[in-house]
Amino acid sequence: MQQGQKVILTVVGKDCVGIMAKVCTYLADHRININDISQTIVSGYFNMMMIADMSESTLDFENVEADLEKIGEQIGVRIKLQREEIFDMMHRI
Repeated sequence: MQQGQKVILTVVGKDCVGIMAKVCTYLADHRININDISQTIVSGYFNMMMIADMSESTLDFENVEADLEKIGEQIGVRIKLQREEIFDMMHRI
């Protein structure tokens, strides 16, 4: 995989039907592969973290980021997309 192609995607908000379906369908439609995923629901709140590979994506990072934010607004959750190297730098001790 080329440097800069891995992304971290987080989804947080009130749980509702279809969150996973909307996010995963969007990723599949744009050839973004899910490498790892963790999801929990605590007291009715949905929390998901995903590591994905954009190396074969049909869109650039900025377009995917904007599209996912719009999807989040439509379904009432917050979706955040970060490049892996930026995420790693922010979370170093």
